[in-house]
Amino acid sequence: MKRLINIDNWNRKEHFLFFSKFEEPFFGVTIKVDCTIAYQRAKEKGISFFLYYLFRALKAANEVENFRYRIIENQPYDFATVNASPTINRPDGTFGFAYMNYFEDEKQFYEKALQEIENVKNTNSLLPAVSGENVIHFSSIPWLDFTSISHARSFSYPDSCPKISFGKMIETNNVKEMPVSIHVHHALMDGYHVGLFVEKFQNILNDE
Repeated sequence: MKRLINIDNWNRKEHFLFFSKFEEPFFGVTIKVDCTIAYQRAKEKGISFFLYYLFRALKAANEVENFRYRIIENQPYDFATVNASPTINRPDGTFGFAYMNYFEDEKQFYEKALQEIENVKNTNSLLPAVSGENVIHFSSIPWLDFTSISHARSFSYPDSCPKISFGKMIETNNVKEMPVSIHVHHALMDGYHVGLFVEKFQNILNDE
């Protein structure tokens, strides 16, 4: 379910060839999203706020084409769908990586995600049973109202998956805000595309 991008006809050809040579081709930004409405609706529906905003972030990412791009064996591909690989915190203070398929049906996403969360919490394994290139690496750091973040990376391992981290929600003057860090591969997208994602994510948090 992926399409090889013809570099010669691609408007990102020069960008791709240029940034693909970098030892560290990722760039990142940290922004704040207004989650006042989203938090209220999640509580009204009795839904985990984490899964509520995770679904909306994944939906926004799937709607921005560049967030579906991945580099495999030095070639750019466009995946039909990207899924989630979030960190799941355990009661003992450790975490495990999970794998959650994206479903347009929100209820189906929640059902499968809750099963995966239970699986991760009931094992000591760090890595999920299933993974792949077409994922976004999500993490939640609900203890910190961070203004920036860096990620542990193995530069010898080819990686082009976006990394999105969510921080602690803070309420000021009845407005709830949450920091969101977004790191992406510069050969596949620019700040413009990150801006598109942020705009879509905020709109979805407000509208649904």
